[in-house]
Amino acid sequence: MATQKKAAEVDYSMQEKILALYDLQKIDSKIDEINKVKGELPLEVQDLEDELAGLKTRIEHIDAEIEELNTLTKQRKREVDQAKIMIGNYKEQQNNVRNNREFDAINKEIEYQELEIELAEKRLKEYAAAIKAKKSQREETGNEMKEREVDLAAKKSELEGIEAETAPQVAEYTAQAEQAKAKIDDRLLAAYDRIRRNVRNGLAVVTVKRNACGGCFNRIPPQRQADIRLGKKVIICEYCGRILVADPEESAEE
Repeated sequence: MATQKKAAEVDYSMQEKILALYDLQKIDSKIDEINKVKGELPLEVQDLEDELAGLKTRIEHIDAEIEELNTLTKQRKREVDQAKIMIGNYKEQQNNVRNNREFDAINKEIEYQELEIELAEKRLKEYAAAIKAKKSQREETGNEMKEREVDLAAKKSELEGIEAETAPQVAEYTAQAEQAKAKIDDRLLAAYDRIRRNVRNGLAVVTVKRNACGGCFNRIPPQRQADIRLGKKVIICEYCGRILVADPEESAEE
């Protein structure tokens, strides 16, 4: 709809579209230069945020493991208490046995419960050691998380400072870019964006300088240069795929 409205308002010539495309490239290059000031900060901020998310997940897993170990500890303690109660009951029964066979049978039950207590107490020691280790891991991870939070706050503050300082320039260039885009049809803009993503330094539109492509420096045949100067159609460098335009300075000199 926006394209139809734009086309309906003004019917720009191909030469005007190409010149607008060249202007857009210069504006985008200025924005790229501003973004270079940020350096690796945006990526570093993202990496730190991802790392913090991973550390938070690790702490959650450790907490869940500690909770599970505490549940098992309570369960084993209940089993010990239950076994002790049963041993007490069996010993009372031994006082009322009628023969050695009944005594021996009850004695085996007592021995079995004592083994259960021994096994449970062994497990309790293992759980206690595991909980201690998990708490140590949690403390280490928590300390690491605090360090990363400090790093993230510093990086964010630095990035926000740069963005605040360059915001007026970016806003001005963005407005200029929109004015240039208004002269270019959507298909040509899409091609421009695609080339920018795929070439070094984001240079999708380059001038012909000293009879060569300003992007890859391969020689451009004279007839092709003449077509570029006419500006009646979009011409792509057959070597690097960039859009070629006549150098305005050279054209002015001529």
